[in-house]
This record gives sequence, structure tokens and C-alpha cells, in this order.
Amino acid sequence: MTDSIAATGSTPPAAIHWLEDGVACTARWRSERGVAAPQKVVLADDRTTADAAYRLACEGTGLLWRGDFQNARQLLQALTRRADKSAAKPRKSTPDDPAGRAFHLHRQARAQRARVLGMLLLPFGADHQITLRRAPDTREACAQAWGAAGSDGVACVASLRDLLGMTSAFEWRKKGVEIKALGPAPTNRVHPHYGVFSPLRGEYVDLVANTALPPTPLGQPLLAFDIGTGSGVLAAVLAKRGVPRVVATDQDIRALICARENLAQLGVAAQVEVVQADLFPPGQANLVVCNPPWLPARASAPIERAVYDEDSRMLLGFLAGLAGHLLPGGEGWLILSDLAEHLGLRTRAELLAAFDQHGLTVLGRLETQAQHPKAADPTDPLHAARAAERTSLWRLGNRMDSRS
Repeated sequence: MTDSIAATGSTPPAAIHWLEDGVACTARWRSERGVAAPQKVVLADDRTTADAAYRLACEGTGLLWRGDFQNARQLLQALTRRADKSAAKPRKSTPDDPAGRAFHLHRQARAQRARVLGMLLLPFGADHQITLRRAPDTREACAQAWGAAGSDGVACVASLRDLLGMTSAFEWRKKGVEIKALGPAPTNRVHPHYGVFSPLRGEYVDLVANTALPPTPLGQPLLAFDIGTGSGVLAAVLAKRGVPRVVATDQDIRALICARENLAQLGVAAQVEVVQADLFPPGQANLVVCNPPWLPARASAPIERAVYDEDSRMLLGFLAGLAGHLLPGGEGWLILSDLAEHLGLRTRAELLAAFDQHGLTVLGRLETQAQHPKAADPTDPLHAARAAERTSLWRLGNRMDSRS
């Protein structure tokens, strides 16, 4: 669970405050985007018009819903239409634009939209159930995102937008994502948890599945590290390929739980050890795999950290430690999209210089066309960059090996 810090400076759990029938009320504040509770909160119900709600939301006023749940959903749809209509749509990039301009304008517009739409708030009971008419049973979806409901009798408030994200993730988790590299259906599905990156873009998984494994000295079993395992999908692919031992790492507790469950369900838990670590586990391996976030930009919410890598911290941390964690003759596989290059956020020269700076040599590179639905949408503000995007698996070695 990600509890935000209250605007008053109190420590978690944060609180939200409002007046109701002249009585000062307080509840726990939950925000999956890590935003502080609105300073001003008013009550809203079925009589609240979309225009009035939109004006208040744009001013930063939270709207705590007291009406019918289904009407709240309809109001959110109306707010979405107004936000999309009023927002200045970032224009497409041109050759004369400063590097990354279209990307940053696009992110600013999306952040403003998220802020406004996040102002429609719902009351939850201590059991995670919404206390409104015609509300669905949200207890299981909330428990998977927030943890089990406590027995302390504490209610909470969260945005309707957060709830829709949690319920969508709950359904995705039940259904799972089919990964062809893991074998035939129906036993080839990965079930991503809320807040854990979902392997919907299969090209990076296919690269790991189809690249030749590095040779090992005669009689030595191959050991692999999967850095930042997330759902555990790449560790599972390596295990299914016959790698006898894989150590998969992650810092995020949600990812660790998710990976362990997926690996057990896929029948490879005996081959894969999941450990909490900042990048590397102790020791050295024949193969070290890493699929870091592809865009060097600041995440506007904790849940975005699987996509955005501020100042390329994970990428550069992986490169800085790779040579020291490779056994002689071992390989590091860096899976990376070049979208950042097309957006003007990083150059190929900078990437190659980072390899060289950290004592790494390029043994080879496999690439494939990126699979993104928006690449075929000419109305998307980032269409030109998405259409040109390629995903690569860089095979990196320790430069000192070639000198020995």
C-alpha cells in the first residue's frame, strides 16, 4: 500500500478532513498515485452537476461522494470528457522541436488530467467495502492492492479513479497474460499483481526466449540473475529454457510476492530463488538479465516507476555493477527500447559511452520492432517516436575478459 504524506506534515497513515452536518470528520487517506489529500473537501451527490464538479476539481477541491455509486461513475465519465476537451492537446513533434518537447508537454497534460479526475472521492468502510447505494463488492480487489482489511475499525477515503484501476488490475490478475514463450495454453499465463508491471508487450520476452544462452565451462551448471524481476516472467522463461538455477531480485514487496506466486504456478519455483535486493544479489553468474524502465524521466506516481527511470538510475546502476557480477566468459543481457532516443531523452552515443565507462563490451545485439498499439495511431502526440521504436537485447561482456 502507498499512503501519501498529509499536507499538514503528519506521518503515515495520512488523513483527510471535511465537515459534514457541522461535524468535523476525519478518515484515513489512501492514494495510489502518492498525492496528498485535498486541502479542501466538499460533499457531492446525485444533484451535483458535471459543470460544477469540474470547476471544483480544477480548483483542487475534493468531491466526497454521498450519492448513488453508479451516478458517481457517470459523473467521472462527464469529467473525463470535459478534461479531454479543455486540455491543450500537445502538438506532434517536428524536426525543429527541442529534444523531448512533445514528450514533456504530453506528460504535463496527462498529469493535469489525472489530478482533476482524481478529485472525485469515495468512502470505504474498515472492511474495504464502499458505503454507497448500488456499490459493487470491492473488498477483494482492495485487499489485493492495500492488504487485508484491518480490525481497527478505521474507514478510509480514496479516489474513484484509483478504485477503477484496482478493479481492472484485479480482473487482469484473475485472467492472466498469456506468454507463448512459457509453453502451450492454458498453463502459460502470468498473473500480474496490482502495481507490478504487466508483460503485455511480448517482444522483450521473445528476445530473452530466443537468444542463445552463453556457454559455461564443462561440467559447470549455468547460473542466471534476473535483476528487477517484477512479475517473474523473465526468470520463468530462463527456467523453462533449462537454466538450472536463477536468482531473481526486486526491491518492491508487491513484485516479490507476485513473482513467487507466478513461479510456483508455472512449476519452476524449485529453480528460481526470489530475493529482495537493490539490483544485484551477492556473487557472480554466467548470465545477468535486466529489463529496466525504458524512459529516463521522473515518475509522477509510485505506480509509474516500472516505466520511468529518473536520471537512468536503474540502467546506470545495472551497468556500473554488471562487470563485477559476471563470471569469466559470462554475459549481461540488457533489454532496452530506443524510444528514449526517438523522444530526445537519451542518445545512442550516451548509451554506448555508459557501456564503455563501466568496462563493458558489446558482444552482439538482437532487435525487433516494438509492439505498441499507439504506434499505429497517427493522432497520438508521440506517434512518430512510437512508430520508429525498436526493442533491443544488448549482449554485454566484461572488457577484462578479452584482455586476459
